[in-house]
Amino acid sequence: MTFSPSLSSSFSSSSSRLLRSSSSSLSSQCSTSGRRSMDEEAEAVVPPLPPMPKLSRSHGSRAARGRHLELPPKNAARDVGPPSEMDLMKERFAKLLLGEDMSGTGKGVSSALALSNSITNLAASVFGEQRRLEPMSADRKARWKKEIGWLLSVTDHIVEFVPLQQVSEDGTSMEVMGTQLRRDILMNIPALRKLDAMLLGYLDNFKDEQEYWYVSKNANESEKGDAPRDGEKWWIPTVRVPPEGLSDQSRKWLQHQKDIVGQVLKAAMAINANVLAQMEIPEEYIEALPKNGRESLGDSIYRTITDDYFDPNGLMDSVDLSTEHKIVDLKDRIEASVVIWQRKLCNKLSWGPGISLEKREQFEERAQTVLLILKHKFPGSGQSSLEISKIQYNKDVGFAILESYSRALESLAFAVLSRIEDVLYADTIARDPRRLKSRRRPSLEDDSTESLAVDATEATSAKSSDSFCWQELEDRSLDSGSGKLKKIPRIGRRKSMHVEKVEMNVNVCGAGAGSRSFSHR
Repeated sequence: MTFSPSLSSSFSSSSSRLLRSSSSSLSSQCSTSGRRSMDEEAEAVVPPLPPMPKLSRSHGSRAARGRHLELPPKNAARDVGPPSEMDLMKERFAKLLLGEDMSGTGKGVSSALALSNSITNLAASVFGEQRRLEPMSADRKARWKKEIGWLLSVTDHIVEFVPLQQVSEDGTSMEVMGTQLRRDILMNIPALRKLDAMLLGYLDNFKDEQEYWYVSKNANESEKGDAPRDGEKWWIPTVRVPPEGLSDQSRKWLQHQKDIVGQVLKAAMAINANVLAQMEIPEEYIEALPKNGRESLGDSIYRTITDDYFDPNGLMDSVDLSTEHKIVDLKDRIEASVVIWQRKLCNKLSWGPGISLEKREQFEERAQTVLLILKHKFPGSGQSSLEISKIQYNKDVGFAILESYSRALESLAFAVLSRIEDVLYADTIARDPRRLKSRRRPSLEDDSTESLAVDATEATSAKSSDSFCWQELEDRSLDSGSGKLKKIPRIGRRKSMHVEKVEMNVNVCGAGAGSRSFSHR
């Protein structure tokens, strides 16, 4: 049976329409039933959500941090363990380059102040735990030597131009300019390293069994003994000695250790004072000064200094120096008066009728004498306002390293000296209980007042000189078994005439001597 072409085409089109309509209806039914079943399951399984609370800006930030910022732990890709030396060095110098501003926005401190703070913080973290007369632990000693070596490596690149003789191939000699380490760096860094090694060596001398011992701060009163503790330093452990006191040999050995540590302390103080004297006085300090020296010192101290007969001991006895705050306050007032008088000499300002140039210089020398005696009588006292201001505004990296390194060694030497004084004081109380309240602060007053006055006069001309006799310091005998100790030669400079001192003060003032302030450490 055959169909015509028109009939077959109509049949195929109708069958295709039928298939499309049936498939669409079937798919719509399946989708409708599927959605209905899924909705029923969702209603049966998923509970209704609670209402969303209104979060503040701070709550929202916490939620965002907890939900999205799930950062991997630091150094997760590395092996678990302590950081390597390279990592520590990177961290150290990153802080120096950023100027202690970890945001990186350029608001950090200067390179000089960043280095000074780094050395100060390192010394505080390493030496702050030295509360007993005992060798420094190997870990702390290794850390100090390693990290102070990193920080001092900067000085290897602080150079200055000097004339040098160069011989050519044909034998002719010519003068050329070459570079070498800056003079103050070349002389003081080796000296400070020598003092550093000496102090660590002195601490190693206490490794043997001694006749004294320490008790913990939690011990009862019977274990601590009768010696009172210093309320300002309650964290220092109490030292005990036998009831009859130390033996003569042990007492002499401790006194010998006290002498040699005191010499190191004097040397560190001399370097620190010399560096601070070379730093320029900031304008911010100048603007805060009183109008004249009398206003800074007060009437009584001013009359004592300007009187025809000057007695530095009488001045020290007339002032209350019972606390460290009062000591620092007196240092502030004397240093302010010295700066005021130096500026008047530089700018040739009037001091009043009848005061000659020699009198002005004499008043300044007297104030310097009192200041030096004060520093020797109370070593380890806090920094004055002038010293803090110089350190804060100093821009010279070499000065910053020398000052902070010498100050760190000065603090360590004073701490060791104080711990030796604790043992000797406990021995004194054990031998004579009547001297229970006769304790005084550790001082460097081994010489007479006259020698201190001579040193003060010499120190007034020390601002432009760096000539130290360090070779004699290194070559002297420090054998603890010897009977006598060779004394360190006085680290002084040659005394200059009055006219030379005035010219030196003019140089300190710099090119801007006629302005309000010195030419800006």
